[in-house]
Amino acid sequence: MFKQLFKSAKSAFAVVRHETAPYAFERRQFLEHCAKRGYSRSWLTRTASTLLRVVHELKDYPDLKVTEDDIQAASLRTTRRGGVFRKITGVQEFRKVFVAVAKSWLRFLGRFQEPDIAPAPFADLLDDFVKWMHVDRGLSPATVRNRRWHVGCFLRWFSEQKRPILSLCLADVDAYQAFCSARNLSRISIKIHTNAVRAFLRHAGRKKWCSASIADAIQGPCIYAEEEVPWGPSWAEIRRLVSSLGTEKPVHIRDRAIIMLFAVYGLRVSEVARLRLEDIDWEHDQIVVRRYKQRHSQPYPLLPVVGNAIVHYLSAIRPACGHRELFITLLAPRKPMSPSTLYQVVAGRMKILGMNSLPHHGPHSLRHACAAHLLSEGFTLKEIGDHLGHTSPSSTRIYTKVDLAGLREVAAFDLGGVL
Repeated sequence: MFKQLFKSAKSAFAVVRHETAPYAFERRQFLEHCAKRGYSRSWLTRTASTLLRVVHELKDYPDLKVTEDDIQAASLRTTRRGGVFRKITGVQEFRKVFVAVAKSWLRFLGRFQEPDIAPAPFADLLDDFVKWMHVDRGLSPATVRNRRWHVGCFLRWFSEQKRPILSLCLADVDAYQAFCSARNLSRISIKIHTNAVRAFLRHAGRKKWCSASIADAIQGPCIYAEEEVPWGPSWAEIRRLVSSLGTEKPVHIRDRAIIMLFAVYGLRVSEVARLRLEDIDWEHDQIVVRRYKQRHSQPYPLLPVVGNAIVHYLSAIRPACGHRELFITLLAPRKPMSPSTLYQVVAGRMKILGMNSLPHHGPHSLRHACAAHLLSEGFTLKEIGDHLGHTSPSSTRIYTKVDLAGLREVAAFDLGGVL
């Protein structure tokens, strides 16, 4: 590995230095592991040089069993010795790189002593609730994950009251809602928190952890049906967004395919994140979207413009890796793009184009734009709901509020001959 990184004739001494330093086998293993994950040669060379400094500072620790404090002390010692490398990058930057590389290497070897983390408040109760949601209720992973997070926030807040869970009462839930409101959470966000807490307390009541009557008495903020208008960019702005990604830059090729899937099919961010290579049926020109909410798959015709964008990404950009997900990070370590990463891709592109007048950015705004465009093209609410994967007509009805052209026709209608 060292001979591959240091190939020039002048690097012969560097190869010897790396191979004769302590823990050469362990360092070589780590570098080979990183190379398989797609890290560049320049990154591997810099990391190999940093590791050389790491092992010289940590070689006296038995079996390299070190803690965070030990690594910080080692980074301080090596910067005090000076050196050209430290002068070029700066002391603070060098220490940051030193610590990061040391921790990654030691974690790879299984020798880093992770700091003790205090258990989360009422962790056993939360784990039991999560198991019940997953096993007994069969809820989707996204629902389980979201409820776990919201209930965890509530339990951390309640733990500060220094009282047992058995003493929890309705006034505590009211106080928690006031706490959320004081943090400027919207009514919808507070409602989501409240729904998760209600589900937990209903489970807690069955388990006799607290009074069973609390859950039924909980009331959240009043949310009026269709009180908000779904705001998204206009279709002209969607075209401008796609056109801005017309270069041959790798990131543009990938982002163009991603944004087309959101805008043309109105997919949810989790649905794009879960798309796999086998979901593209090239023989029948179809793309299959797995609707985890509805527990079924939905085929869509693969439009030529979208198919060409995906083909271009697959043939020119997508890294070779063992993952079957369609969209992979371009930078190492190679891994599937998460929903949060996809959100940043879309929101970042929208902000670059100055779409700052929208109240919300990100993939869901493109879903709204897709629905509004279909409505303006004359599609029925049933057809739009089927396209978006809605199970209830009420989920689609809200888009009638953005049909401004239709509203203007109603406003201009002459009732003189009727009245």
